[in-house]
Amino acid sequence: MKKILVTGGAGFIGSHLCERLLKEGNEVICLDNYFTGDKKNVLHLLENPYFEMIRHDVTEPFFAEVDEIYNLACPASPPHYQYNPIKTIKTSVLGSINMLGMAKRVNAKILQASTSEVYGDPEVHPQPESYWGNVNPIGPRSCYDEGKRCAESLFINYNQQNGVKIKIIRIFNTYGTRMNPYDGRVVSNFIVQALKGENITIYGDGKQTRSFQYVDDLVEGMIRMMATDDTFIGPVNIGNPGEYTMIELAEKVLELTRSNSKIIFEPLPQDDPMQRKPDISIARKELNGWEPKIELEEGLNKTINYFKTIIA
Repeated sequence: MKKILVTGGAGFIGSHLCERLLKEGNEVICLDNYFTGDKKNVLHLLENPYFEMIRHDVTEPFFAEVDEIYNLACPASPPHYQYNPIKTIKTSVLGSINMLGMAKRVNAKILQASTSEVYGDPEVHPQPESYWGNVNPIGPRSCYDEGKRCAESLFINYNQQNGVKIKIIRIFNTYGTRMNPYDGRVVSNFIVQALKGENITIYGDGKQTRSFQYVDDLVEGMIRMMATDDTFIGPVNIGNPGEYTMIELAEKVLELTRSNSKIIFEPLPQDDPMQRKPDISIARKELNGWEPKIELEEGLNKTINYFKTIIA
């Protein structure tokens, strides 16, 4: 049994990770300040004697004896991270410093949940880990993009200067049960609008692309990454290389929800990337052949059924 700390553990992804780690027989401490996380996501875990829920903000130091740390704390959808951009960049930077300092003190292995947003609006397609990105450092998305880029730099420097055992993954668009239906991300937006019979809003011409992975595939990739040899630190893309335009996604959601909603178009927000698709060849090689298993239609059906229960 390992003692494992998950920051952002009451969030959409964090709650799935906590659940999986408990199932594998570990003791889990879940930290969350509930800015975007929700206690409902982990209520079903509270009866487990090996699960501990603590309200805490990672911008403040935290002390515990643990073997591993998964650092997931940070709002990840544009409306949430742009709501308080200073808080967002503090969460990425100060949160990383605090968690890396803790990992150094107790000799824990630590994984940073970075993001495909470090690639910005990419000029290389699909995006390999060697690509340095095309990010606007002073744009409205920079609090998140640059915060995560700085976090990666901190992780590398703590590893090189202090010998901290680190892992870095770059997460591409992820969806699934326990998503906040109003988080402003495209999958949740489309499903909620379709279920309510509202117009489905596409920003731009709808030809921009994204790659969508179901949350279970991401959690599997995270756990495999943490289990790799200490000499392998990443970064590693964890995403689904299936690529869809926004119009294709909207049409698929309309089909699966049997909705009569109409698709409408609004102007594209500043610095919104035109294309996203992970090159996952390193993940396949280093993570025991990891690749996404859940097809878009299967994952969307699970997510739609979940949303039906919470927006009825």
